[in-house]
Amino acid sequence: MEEFHKVRRLPPYVFEQVNRLKASARAGGADIIDLGMGNPDLPTPKAIVDKLCEVVQDPRTHRYSSSKGIPGLRRAQAAYYARRFGVKLNPDTQVVATLGSKEGFANMAQAITAPGDVILCPNPTYPIHAFGFLMAGGVIRSMSVEPDESFFPPLERAVKHSIPKPIALILNYPSNPTAYVATLDFYKDVIAFAKKHDIIVLSDLAYSEIYFDDNAPPPSVLEVPGAMDVAVEFTSMSKTFSMPGWRMGFAVGNERLIAALTRVKSYLDYGAFTPIQVAATHALNGDGTDIAEVRSVYKRRRDVMVDSFGKAGFEVPPPAATMFAWAKIPEKFRHLGSLEFSKLLVEKADVAVAPGIGFGEMGDDYVRLALVENEHRIRQAARNIKKFMSTADATMHNVVSLNAHR
Repeated sequence: MEEFHKVRRLPPYVFEQVNRLKASARAGGADIIDLGMGNPDLPTPKAIVDKLCEVVQDPRTHRYSSSKGIPGLRRAQAAYYARRFGVKLNPDTQVVATLGSKEGFANMAQAITAPGDVILCPNPTYPIHAFGFLMAGGVIRSMSVEPDESFFPPLERAVKHSIPKPIALILNYPSNPTAYVATLDFYKDVIAFAKKHDIIVLSDLAYSEIYFDDNAPPPSVLEVPGAMDVAVEFTSMSKTFSMPGWRMGFAVGNERLIAALTRVKSYLDYGAFTPIQVAATHALNGDGTDIAEVRSVYKRRRDVMVDSFGKAGFEVPPPAATMFAWAKIPEKFRHLGSLEFSKLLVEKADVAVAPGIGFGEMGDDYVRLALVENEHRIRQAARNIKKFMSTADATMHNVVSLNAHR
């Protein structure tokens, strides 16, 4: 039978091929060190879990919740933005709770996209940034991801030559997968461009609290004066508070866009379970020590990965932010492409990584490494990879790149 229309619009899910290979290897007894999926392994802080356990005892919280988020949660998110970014938000009209930032992005796409609308999307980027709009009937025009002067000439060409004119521009800094970090001056230029051309700005700020060294905390696009006229920003509690399975995020910003998202969501869900929302409120109103501890753990893991992988012959540039490293495939293996290289690492080194092609064709020379294993396991991964690469000439004589068949 023919595939359904929206399913046909989606490319094959690249990561599933690596996941199947990983599952098969584990079934065969292999100890796979999984640096692929960005699934935080740190426990949710005890105070947050305790608050959930306390509230869940009240049967009144077992009823349907609020799709846009309970008032206390929205007030807590507004207070967080005021403390962290100096941005004032109206919790009633400029904040909506989402089931993670991924759901928020997908439903915003449903809310604002007409068939054939053009969306400017970085490449490489987190898949939902493009796929959410593809499923909504939009058309993706790929853009540069580096937040510097090279970002803007392609934007100008896109506005000049795209028919119809683009309706929205997606930003993601700190970036998944590249770990690039934007400056406030860059955001000022983006907002000026968006206002000039009447374009919506959708900013994914999921990694705002995961930054390292002496780097300044990543800014919000909403810090730019006038950004609220054109921009909405998405955040998540998954990484900041080690709450990935809790599915709690937010969209904040322009009232018209937030109202559109809120209306779409009202038809689709009743919001997160109320005890989860209350626990999330407790987390946001905390003193920040939980966030600082998460940041320090990822920094230690990053440093161990950069050092041990470098000694193994696999250079990993130290990311300034996020829980990921974005590393170029070693020259000897680059001709294979990121998917075949990732599969080889599972088969030959018992290490799983995310192939760069899964984030867009411009990522095919890279793999993404998630800091979701402890320091001992990261060092073991480096030893496994070193052993594999040192024997590759003798063991890879029958490996042929898929590109060779084209």
